[in-house]
Amino acid sequence: MMSFLALGMVIDALLGEPKWIWSRVTHPIVMIGKIISLADKLLNRASHRKLKGIFFLFLLILLGLFTGWLLSQFGGFTEIIVIAILIAQKSLSEHVISVASALRISIAEGRLAVSKIVGRDTCSMDEPQVVRAAIESASENFSDGVIAPVFWYMIGGLPGMVVYKCVNTADSMIGFKTETYVDFGWASARFDDLLNWLPARLSAFVLLMSGGNILLNGWTDIASGAKLHRSPNAGWPEAAMASLLNVALAGPRSYEGRLQDFDWVNKNGNRSASPYEIERAVRILWLAWSIVFVIVLGLSLL
Repeated sequence: MMSFLALGMVIDALLGEPKWIWSRVTHPIVMIGKIISLADKLLNRASHRKLKGIFFLFLLILLGLFTGWLLSQFGGFTEIIVIAILIAQKSLSEHVISVASALRISIAEGRLAVSKIVGRDTCSMDEPQVVRAAIESASENFSDGVIAPVFWYMIGGLPGMVVYKCVNTADSMIGFKTETYVDFGWASARFDDLLNWLPARLSAFVLLMSGGNILLNGWTDIASGAKLHRSPNAGWPEAAMASLLNVALAGPRSYEGRLQDFDWVNKNGNRSASPYEIERAVRILWLAWSIVFVIVLGLSLL
């Protein structure tokens, strides 16, 4: 299994998500999203929404387990391809680096580029805000899109990986504390927090390793910064990246026209970061990916 994982990581790193394929074939994550949207339409209404959300999560987990098991029965080649599809290292790096390239054209282009990878308001961002948003997205999605899928494949094979992607997609679609989803999306959001608890901390550790800072005081600083984040998990990779780049992340930002005063992570870091810091962040992502790949490759050889 570890050799399948290593090969899948390499294919993803080389090819990413080719547009010529996904413009013709529905991406598996899009298919999962359609299932979640249908459940939202059918179940997220009237009374007992939290109970319905728990029931839907149970069905989604069963679907993920069965789909992962079924795909694994088609042999090693199919499993390797599915692994490559469900890991997002190259596509993440491409989306993040495109923000730096866009900012060098104009602030308007930068806002447009970053709007594709974050959910906050971007129309009035200045350059440092665009840069911080891109770096935060890079850090959080390295955990969600790379470390967590790899981790759950190592724990539960392809079924474990598919279940993780199903739950993570559900959290991104219905796991909001809004009037519409606070009840129906509650179970998906809490279970996603559980599935990401250890991967998020492993992500921070691997990022620190990539920067050569794995001393106790480095980890203590990350833990302190992570506690300031509104998410129980996203703060860990963000705090690690903020420390490595010496930038301040998080802080105030706007959602749906409302300014929210979040705490700063690494508050004494640079608050006027430039596109250069985005490029440094992407280089760190690839160094961290290399560390994970060496570990997986070593386990496959064993």
